[in-house]
Amino acid sequence: MIELEGVPELVDPVMVAAFEGWNDAGDAASTAVAHLDREWKGEVFAALDAEDYYDFQVNRPTVWLDGGVRKITWPTTRLSVVRVGGEKPRDLVLVRGIEPSMRWRSFCNEILGFAHELGVELVVIMGALLGDTPHTRPVPVSGVTSDADLARTMDLEETKYEGPTGIVGILQEACTHAGVPAVSLWAAVPHYVSQPPNPKATLALLNRLEDLIDLRIPLGELPEDARAWQLGVDQLAAEDSEVAEYVQSLEEARDTAELPEASGDAIAREFERYLRRRDGGGPAAGQAGGHATESGEAAPFLRDNPSGRPRPPKPQRPGADDEGTADSADDSSED
Repeated sequence: MIELEGVPELVDPVMVAAFEGWNDAGDAASTAVAHLDREWKGEVFAALDAEDYYDFQVNRPTVWLDGGVRKITWPTTRLSVVRVGGEKPRDLVLVRGIEPSMRWRSFCNEILGFAHELGVELVVIMGALLGDTPHTRPVPVSGVTSDADLARTMDLEETKYEGPTGIVGILQEACTHAGVPAVSLWAAVPHYVSQPPNPKATLALLNRLEDLIDLRIPLGELPEDARAWQLGVDQLAAEDSEVAEYVQSLEEARDTAELPEASGDAIAREFERYLRRRDGGGPAAGQAGGHATESGEAAPFLRDNPSGRPRPPKPQRPGADDEGTADSADDSSED
């Protein structure tokens, strides 16, 4: 039985969830929820029983010292609440954890139990996938739903995905069957720089979330991190002609595919975003990096080669099979 005695009555609550693992390329989604929790000082009010959902040989507990006393932290999923003030106050219920190893239906039912008790009006689940997308272009973020009415009212795609799925897809379908409006936001991460962190993809997810729920999100150092990340990848790609050539081919394919996007509607949406951010509450006027189009941070993910110089892993050629890699970043967003 779920008891929430310590949680205050929430204002228009939205549940935002992300899970480490298969649905979290570059740790972009879980980092986005961690950012919200940190910036708005979330207070944890519940944690799921790790014994019920995790294989500890896959996700091992960690041992640490607290004042000389040994303690154990178990892999789990935690829920916290953040109270967002301003002209339009709205509270968020943040769900952050690891994709469960077992009992996914029970796991989703438990999450939905919290959503019901808290009066959650919308569930937003964030994920990230590997795609054939260049790091030099804005990060594609797809918003998808299984609800045809929600797709129309919120300008989302109605999912048509068929194939293997992760906890993001399962939780969204569980929400749909329970009558809870649910949306998945998917960021496409370049597969040739897939190692975490990816602050540019995290920033893109937060920008899309901001638009979706009409809530200004403090971005902190993310825009700066995103610029540094892109600069680092630019420099390393320039050192390898094969990588540079491959990135250029991805850029050309992306630019050609997006020519129809230079429409009046697309320009109007970007101008509205600019106005929202310029009017207080968002990034300060003139501050670069408020958009997913801003670049970003150095590459701690890169491995050393025999010469001692870091370089990116060889890019995977299009068409190669790789679990979790999308053939097309925009078309293969999972449900």
